[in-house]
Amino acid sequence: MAYLESRKNLAGSAGGLAGLVLTFTGVAGPYWPVVVAGLYGAGALVAPPERPAPPAFPSPSEQLDEVRADLTALRAYLADVDLPPDAAGALDGLTELLAALLDPGWSGELLAQDPEGVHVLARTVRRDLPEAVDSYVRTRWWTRMAPGGTSPERHLVRQLGLLRTEAERLAEVLRETESRRQESHTRYLEDRGPAAGGGGTAV
Repeated sequence: MAYLESRKNLAGSAGGLAGLVLTFTGVAGPYWPVVVAGLYGAGALVAPPERPAPPAFPSPSEQLDEVRADLTALRAYLADVDLPPDAAGALDGLTELLAALLDPGWSGELLAQDPEGVHVLARTVRRDLPEAVDSYVRTRWWTRMAPGGTSPERHLVRQLGLLRTEAERLAEVLRETESRRQESHTRYLEDRGPAAGGGGTAV
Protein backbone atom coordinates (compact mmCIF):
# COMPACT_ATOMS: atom_id res chain seq x y z
CA MET A 1 0.00 0.00 0.00
CA ALA A 2 2.85 2.37 0.77
CA TYR A 3 4.34 1.84 -2.68
CA LEU A 4 0.98 2.32 -4.39
CA GLU A 5 0.77 5.77 -2.80
CA SER A 6 4.43 6.61 -3.38
CA ARG A 7 5.72 9.30 -5.73
CA LYS A 8 7.55 6.71 -7.83
CA ASN A 9 4.40 4.70 -8.50
CA LEU A 10 2.35 7.82 -9.26
CA ALA A 11 5.00 9.14 -11.67
CA GLY A 12 5.39 5.71 -13.25
CA SER A 13 1.63 5.37 -13.63
CA ALA A 14 1.52 8.75 -15.37
CA GLY A 15 4.22 7.52 -17.76
CA GLY A 16 2.37 4.27 -18.33
CA LEU A 17 -0.81 6.19 -19.03
CA ALA A 18 1.05 8.24 -21.63
CA GLY A 19 2.20 4.95 -23.18
CA LEU A 20 -1.40 3.77 -23.42
CA VAL A 21 -2.34 7.02 -25.12
CA LEU A 22 0.44 6.43 -27.66
CA THR A 23 -0.84 2.88 -28.14
CA PHE A 24 -4.44 3.97 -28.80
CA THR A 25 -3.26 6.60 -31.25
CA GLY A 26 -1.25 4.01 -33.13
CA VAL A 27 2.15 5.51 -32.42
CA ALA A 28 3.48 2.64 -30.30
CA GLY A 29 2.56 -0.01 -32.89
CA PRO A 30 3.04 -3.67 -32.02
CA TYR A 31 5.63 -2.81 -29.39
CA TRP A 32 3.13 -1.07 -27.15
CA PRO A 33 3.79 -3.32 -24.08
CA VAL A 34 7.47 -2.33 -24.19
CA VAL A 35 6.56 1.35 -24.63
CA VAL A 36 4.11 1.32 -21.70
CA ALA A 37 6.55 -0.54 -19.43
CA GLY A 38 9.43 1.69 -20.49
CA LEU A 39 7.50 4.89 -19.83
CA TYR A 40 6.35 3.55 -16.46
CA GLY A 41 9.94 2.71 -15.52
CA ALA A 42 11.21 6.07 -16.73
CA GLY A 43 8.60 7.89 -14.68
CA ALA A 44 9.43 5.88 -11.58
CA LEU A 45 13.15 6.61 -12.03
CA VAL A 46 12.82 10.37 -12.43
CA ALA A 47 10.33 10.76 -9.57
CA PRO A 48 11.82 12.45 -6.49
CA PRO A 49 12.53 10.11 -3.61
CA GLU A 50 10.11 9.87 -0.73
CA ARG A 51 10.90 12.35 2.02
CA PRO A 52 10.51 10.75 5.46
CA ALA A 53 8.41 12.76 7.86
CA PRO A 54 10.44 14.41 10.63
CA PRO A 55 9.79 13.16 14.17
CA ALA A 56 6.93 14.93 15.90
CA PHE A 57 8.60 16.47 18.93
CA PRO A 58 6.46 18.29 21.52
CA SER A 59 5.91 21.96 20.79
CA PRO A 60 7.02 24.56 23.39
CA SER A 61 3.39 24.85 24.53
CA GLU A 62 3.14 21.09 25.01
CA GLN A 63 6.47 21.09 26.84
CA LEU A 64 5.18 23.81 29.17
CA ASP A 65 2.12 21.68 29.99
CA GLU A 66 4.46 18.84 30.94
CA VAL A 67 6.63 21.12 33.09
CA ARG A 68 3.52 22.44 34.88
CA ALA A 69 2.50 18.90 35.72
CA ASP A 70 6.04 18.16 36.92
CA LEU A 71 5.99 21.26 39.14
CA THR A 72 2.75 20.08 40.74
CA ALA A 73 4.35 16.71 41.49
CA LEU A 74 7.49 18.45 42.79
CA ARG A 75 5.54 20.67 45.16
CA ALA A 76 3.76 17.62 46.56
CA TYR A 77 7.17 16.06 47.24
CA LEU A 78 8.55 19.25 48.81
CA ALA A 79 5.55 19.50 51.14
CA ASP A 80 6.75 16.33 52.89
CA VAL A 81 10.33 17.55 53.41
CA ASP A 82 11.22 18.99 56.81
CA LEU A 83 13.27 22.16 56.23
CA PRO A 84 14.62 24.84 58.57
CA PRO A 85 12.75 28.19 58.48
CA ASP A 86 15.29 30.03 56.29
CA ALA A 87 15.36 27.29 53.67
CA ALA A 88 11.59 26.80 53.82
CA GLY A 89 11.01 30.50 53.18
CA ALA A 90 13.48 30.55 50.28
CA LEU A 91 11.89 27.43 48.82
CA ASP A 92 8.37 28.85 49.04
CA GLY A 93 9.46 32.02 47.27
CA LEU A 94 11.18 30.06 44.52
CA THR A 95 8.27 27.69 43.87
CA GLU A 96 5.82 30.61 43.78
CA LEU A 97 8.00 32.35 41.22
CA LEU A 98 8.22 29.19 39.13
CA ALA A 99 4.45 28.76 39.28
CA ALA A 100 3.99 32.37 38.14
CA LEU A 101 6.37 31.88 35.22
CA LEU A 102 4.54 28.70 34.23
CA ASP A 103 1.13 30.33 34.45
CA PRO A 104 -0.78 29.42 31.27
CA GLY A 105 -1.77 33.08 30.80
CA TRP A 106 0.53 35.87 29.61
CA SER A 107 3.82 34.30 30.67
CA GLY A 108 2.89 31.01 29.02
CA GLU A 109 2.29 32.81 25.73
CA LEU A 110 5.72 34.44 25.90
CA LEU A 111 7.51 31.25 26.94
CA ALA A 112 5.90 29.37 24.05
CA GLN A 113 8.05 31.58 21.81
CA ASP A 114 11.21 31.11 23.92
CA PRO A 115 12.51 27.51 23.79
CA GLU A 116 15.53 28.47 25.90
CA GLY A 117 13.25 29.79 28.64
CA VAL A 118 11.27 26.54 28.56
CA HIS A 119 14.56 24.65 28.90
CA VAL A 120 15.61 26.73 31.92
CA LEU A 121 12.33 26.08 33.73
CA ALA A 122 12.33 22.38 32.86
CA ARG A 123 15.88 22.01 34.14
CA THR A 124 15.05 23.80 37.39
CA VAL A 125 11.87 21.82 38.05
CA ARG A 126 13.07 18.41 36.95
CA ARG A 127 16.70 18.40 38.04
CA ASP A 128 18.19 21.34 39.91
CA LEU A 129 15.56 21.92 42.60
CA PRO A 130 14.87 18.24 43.40
CA GLU A 131 18.62 17.57 43.55
CA ALA A 132 19.21 20.53 45.88
CA VAL A 133 16.56 19.37 48.35
CA ASP A 134 17.43 15.67 48.12
CA SER A 135 21.15 16.31 48.62
CA TYR A 136 20.27 18.43 51.68
CA VAL A 137 18.20 15.61 53.16
CA ARG A 138 20.94 13.04 52.59
CA THR A 139 23.76 15.29 53.84
CA ARG A 140 21.79 16.29 56.92
CA TRP A 141 21.47 12.62 57.90
CA TRP A 142 25.22 12.08 57.64
CA THR A 143 25.93 15.34 59.47
CA ARG A 144 23.87 14.16 62.40
CA MET A 145 26.00 11.02 62.55
CA ALA A 146 29.31 12.86 62.08
CA PRO A 147 28.95 16.57 62.94
CA GLY A 148 31.35 19.11 61.47
CA GLY A 149 31.97 21.12 58.33
CA THR A 150 29.63 23.55 56.65
CA SER A 151 26.02 23.00 57.59
CA PRO A 152 23.84 21.50 54.86
CA GLU A 153 21.30 24.24 55.57
CA ARG A 154 23.72 26.91 54.37
CA HIS A 155 24.39 25.05 51.15
CA LEU A 156 20.66 24.57 50.54
CA VAL A 157 19.83 28.23 51.13
CA ARG A 158 22.67 29.23 48.80
CA GLN A 159 21.48 26.86 46.08
CA LEU A 160 17.90 28.08 46.38
CA GLY A 161 19.13 31.66 46.09
CA LEU A 162 21.04 30.86 42.91
CA LEU A 163 18.01 29.13 41.39
CA ARG A 164 15.82 32.09 42.28
CA THR A 165 18.30 34.47 40.66
CA GLU A 166 18.15 32.38 37.48
CA ALA A 167 14.33 32.41 37.54
CA GLU A 168 14.27 36.17 38.15
CA ARG A 169 16.63 36.63 35.20
CA LEU A 170 14.16 34.74 33.01
CA ALA A 171 11.30 36.90 34.33
CA GLU A 172 13.33 39.99 33.44
CA VAL A 173 13.83 38.70 29.90
CA LEU A 174 10.09 38.19 29.53
CA ARG A 175 9.41 41.66 30.93
CA GLU A 176 11.84 43.19 28.44
CA THR A 177 10.10 41.31 25.63
CA GLU A 178 6.78 42.85 26.59
CA SER A 179 8.40 46.28 26.96
CA ARG A 180 9.87 46.08 23.47
CA ARG A 181 6.48 45.08 22.14
CA GLN A 182 4.85 48.07 23.82
CA GLU A 183 7.56 50.45 22.56
CA SER A 184 7.20 49.05 19.06
CA HIS A 185 3.47 49.74 19.12
CA THR A 186 4.12 53.29 20.32
CA ARG A 187 6.51 53.90 17.42
CA TYR A 188 3.99 52.44 15.02
CA LEU A 189 1.31 54.86 16.23
CA GLU A 190 3.75 57.77 16.11
CA ASP A 191 4.77 56.89 12.54
CA ARG A 192 1.15 57.06 11.45
CA GLY A 193 1.27 60.78 12.14
CA PRO A 194 -1.59 63.10 13.12
CA ALA A 195 -4.16 60.71 11.68
CA ALA A 196 -3.51 58.44 14.66
CA GLY A 197 -5.10 61.03 16.94
CA GLY A 198 -8.44 60.76 15.21
CA GLY A 199 -10.28 63.09 12.91
CA GLY A 200 -12.38 64.97 15.46
CA THR A 201 -13.18 68.64 14.84
CA ALA A 202 -12.69 71.18 17.65
CA VAL A 203 -15.80 73.16 18.63
